[in-house]
Amino acid sequence: MHAVVLVGGFGTRLRPLTEQIPKPMLPVGHVPMIERLIRRLARGGVTDVVLALGFKPEPFVEAFPDGRCGDVQLTYAVEPEPLDTGGAIRFAAVAAGIDSTFVVANGDVMTDLDVAALVDAHGTSGAEATIHLIGVADPSAFGVVDLVDVHDGAGRIAQFVEKPAPGTEPSNLINAGTYVFEPSVLDRIPAGVRVSIERDTFPELVAAGSMHGLATDDYWIDAGVPDLYRAANLDLLGGGRLHDSCEAVAPDATVDSGATLMNTIVGAGAVIEAGTTVVDSVVLPGAFIGERAQVESSLVMGRVEADATVIEAIIGADGVVAEGDHVAFDTVPSTG
Repeated sequence: MHAVVLVGGFGTRLRPLTEQIPKPMLPVGHVPMIERLIRRLARGGVTDVVLALGFKPEPFVEAFPDGRCGDVQLTYAVEPEPLDTGGAIRFAAVAAGIDSTFVVANGDVMTDLDVAALVDAHGTSGAEATIHLIGVADPSAFGVVDLVDVHDGAGRIAQFVEKPAPGTEPSNLINAGTYVFEPSVLDRIPAGVRVSIERDTFPELVAAGSMHGLATDDYWIDAGVPDLYRAANLDLLGGGRLHDSCEAVAPDATVDSGATLMNTIVGAGAVIEAGTTVVDSVVLPGAFIGERAQVESSLVMGRVEADATVIEAIIGADGVVAEGDHVAFDTVPSTG
């Protein structure tokens, strides 16, 4: 089975971490986000993945030089211009010659969804499209659905509203970013133009009565924003994920015995010196934290010098927090 994975965005919500690396190539528990996603698709029966690329395609090609990720064959479909989600799906599917039922996944979603169960629900429904749904406390920031004729969590979608005003949502069930499509969905997307799958295609499918959903209570997180990206990493330390976990410190990181780490991931090649305390944070590959520095609830890709304090901040690859400085609720993208 084929899958189209949407990885062509600019990753603006995760800047400055994405100034030099595409969002799906950022590590989640020492493994690129895209690799964890492909592993999940493979567990669900996907054998071929088409990466719908636009922004900085080179790192993906370099990461998988033989065109494979594990047992999954990769194809790269690079958009000539931004086509939005629907246009990107159509472009990638046509480029790969997809002509049968296929999966679509957003590249920044981390979930324990059983993809095979979603495919089975789709096959039973006879729908053109079946999407994964998750219940959340505040659905107003997502695409929200009204699910009817529900049996075992599956049903027909009677209404789809993209990012409704708070208090107007038809339910708490949101579009969780994994879909199963029939090839006929591609015929509903005009070629070579910007089309939003959420705002344009989904309402059309709902109006035709051919869009279904499967609601589950699996682990699910949109790792495309800083706090949730950090959570997606730290969640791998607690043993709560079905298939994914990681060690707190990468084997080739250097952590002084006099440093204190609490609920923290330290990436490959990172250095943490003596007297440092790092709590609830992700220290990304190659980062540096100097002696006696204090880091809390932060993402560090650059340098935190000695005696500095960093609280709820993002330090980009070229970012430097100078010796003794205090940074809180801010980003440090560069040395300039």
